[in-house]
Amino acid sequence: MSADYTSGAAWMNAKVIPISDAKISVFDWGLTRSDITYDVVHVWDGAFFRLDDYLDRFMASMGKLRMDVGMERAEIRAALIDMVATSGLTSAYVSMVASRGTPIVAGTRDPRACNNHFYAWAVPFVWVIPQDVAKRGAHISLAEDARRIPINSVDPTVKNYHWGDMTAALFQALDAGYDTTVLLDHDGCVTEGPGFNIFAVVDGTVVTPKSGMLEGITRKTVMEICAELGIPCEARDIPKDVFLSADEVFTATTAGGPVAVTRVNERILGNDATGAITERIIKTYWDWHTRTDLNLKVTYK
Repeated sequence: MSADYTSGAAWMNAKVIPISDAKISVFDWGLTRSDITYDVVHVWDGAFFRLDDYLDRFMASMGKLRMDVGMERAEIRAALIDMVATSGLTSAYVSMVASRGTPIVAGTRDPRACNNHFYAWAVPFVWVIPQDVAKRGAHISLAEDARRIPINSVDPTVKNYHWGDMTAALFQALDAGYDTTVLLDHDGCVTEGPGFNIFAVVDGTVVTPKSGMLEGITRKTVMEICAELGIPCEARDIPKDVFLSADEVFTATTAGGPVAVTRVNERILGNDATGAITERIIKTYWDWHTRTDLNLKVTYK
């Protein structure tokens, strides 16, 4: 009987298994201490988009956390491709994970005394901002009470599961009727939202925070699109008042690409419609999914 990958697949211990069979130990520090890093790449229309960029960031994150999962970059790349090819998923959300692992000596507090390990999983494509919301434009709140974890406490350039601040801000936003939220740092500047980078159009220039957030691959793609289209774009600090008075706002995420924001707090942007600059960027982003230099076609099994 063939395996059922309808709900997704996982790569563990050098083999592909149905995602329902994927398990880690309850003693794994990835679970008990959030001592873990991961990255997410998407597959669209049977092809990985910018896979090597995501692998570069994943390898850098493992280096910063002093993790060694016993696999070279090429082996991790091959595992991801094999998993998707086996799953049959032509549009997928694909996660690669490195965990500190289970302590070799029970009860140890020494992070060097753990068996680091790699695993991966793929599920049908996930939209961080649902498609119906993206179509009408997202309504977001600028969180006031929950501030982003300081960068000297948790490095936001290492993709991580430290979501306590984001979860608190999400509860506040959802309870107030918003779709999602964006957090400020302790200096009152915009950082990022739960699972996405943020952009604003200010006096004709596309701006995005320069610190306090994950340096997203979709963020990088948007900045490259702006360069190609001749749209001024820069990374800089964005104070709260500047963000709240922006002409356009949009999010950027692997799980759905750029998405227009049409309301921030009580303010309606652009007559409650996608702005002209945002619309050009969104169209170009999806057009780039046909570029052979950015896409890796999967040969399915």
